[in-house]
Amino acid sequence: MPIPQTIRVNPLDLQKNIVIGVSLPFNAKGVFNKTYSTKEQIKSNLINLLLTDKGERIMNPEFGADLRKSLFDNITQSNTDLLQVKIIDAINIFIPEVELTNVAIEPNIDYNTLDVTIDYRLRISNTPDQVTVQFQ
Repeated sequence: MPIPQTIRVNPLDLQKNIVIGVSLPFNAKGVFNKTYSTKEQIKSNLINLLLTDKGERIMNPEFGADLRKSLFDNITQSNTDLLQVKIIDAINIFIPEVELTNVAIEPNIDYNTLDVTIDYRLRISNTPDQVTVQFQ
């Protein structure tokens, strides 16, 4: 007889009319786009973490991944490895709700951009997701 699977869900996700947080960018009517699930909010939290430098957030000066400070450095393997470590450390400290599965950094030297793609799983539901942020 097969063992039934247990589906874990955050209790906040059970009430679809409850707003959990705000998403990025702030461009909706009335300024904020609302999120109604923890999956959406965690994705917004990851984007916010990547776009924030340490010292930028009031009352939490250690919050952030400090990526923009490194954008104008030469793009080398050691620099991308350092950025990857910064991202992993920041996520492990500030967003413990996720389990990282991959952090990919793709530099585009011709356009002087950096694409950061994070693959992760939500710890509570084991749901996979991905977020990509482009730095210019």
